[in-house]
Amino acid sequence: MEFGISYRFFNIKIIDISKLLKYLFLLSHHFIYKKCIFDKTIFIEMKISGFTFIRNGHSLDYPFVESIKSILPIVDELVVVVGNSDDDTRETVENLDKSKIKIIDTVWDESIRVGGAILAQQTNVALDHITGDWGLYIQGDEVLHEKYQAPLVKSMQTHLNNAEVEGLLFDYKHFYGSYDYVGDSRNWYRKEIRVVRNDPKIRSYRDAQGFRKVDNTKLKVKPANASMYHYGWVRDPQAQIRKNLSFQKLWHDDAWVAENVSANSFDYNLLESLVRFTDTHPAVMAERLQRMQWEFNYDPSKKVLSRKEKFSRIVESLTGWRIGEYKNYKLI
Repeated sequence: MEFGISYRFFNIKIIDISKLLKYLFLLSHHFIYKKCIFDKTIFIEMKISGFTFIRNGHSLDYPFVESIKSILPIVDELVVVVGNSDDDTRETVENLDKSKIKIIDTVWDESIRVGGAILAQQTNVALDHITGDWGLYIQGDEVLHEKYQAPLVKSMQTHLNNAEVEGLLFDYKHFYGSYDYVGDSRNWYRKEIRVVRNDPKIRSYRDAQGFRKVDNTKLKVKPANASMYHYGWVRDPQAQIRKNLSFQKLWHDDAWVAENVSANSFDYNLLESLVRFTDTHPAVMAERLQRMQWEFNYDPSKKVLSRKEKFSRIVESLTGWRIGEYKNYKLI
């Protein structure tokens, strides 16, 4: 028997009990509209695939468990590419939701050390294994707040049958040094694609920050109506040393790394342009937030802005336009 749920402004076809329970879960948590009608109407079926990759998640202190858990409620499957690790990353992923998670084991090619290309290669391995209509991509240091789950599902449903829409564009919050501050300078990208249509012509681009077509054209996107929380620059300084060394080796050879990257210390730049974060963090991050033990004494009055940055901020405040902003997408 097929069940149909008719919501104001969008309809969903639910073809089995598991999907019915998923949407009832969302509804019970007030993620979707409170008023609904149960009937036997046949609506459009939509399958959502999550995909990600991770390697040495524990030793490099990635919030990869929180990342995975943050999208599990809204995906029908989650493809996790696990690279050859020196810790128990694979065992951890394996002990999460076995009914949804599909693990793909890989061995990283250490010779690919130009521009972070190995990151895109691993992303494409995951992308090639999804079976849904949409692919929801999340990196190991990104987390989706539960308050964005329903708006995101609605955006995917709204644009499902519009083939012109090739992806959905997320806003970003980049945390730095502490869970209490986010970056607001031009150094941080404000938006990026994290949902793509299941199309073999769509590939991860450069260092996996975004996506493009195989012919290098930008994807046509609509707003996802959701923000991604990026925690890649919030770690204990000792863990940040290990992460920084590992990260730089994806871009440079050993000689460059030895000359330019310290293996003994890491200091957060207290002159970085940051603003205090006053909203809530995703619920899955609660335990990690409690474990923060390092000091981050930031004084906003001491941040240094170049003339270019000051001028850009004036223009942006007046017009909403950020001069020279990198946009790896075409908003339609």
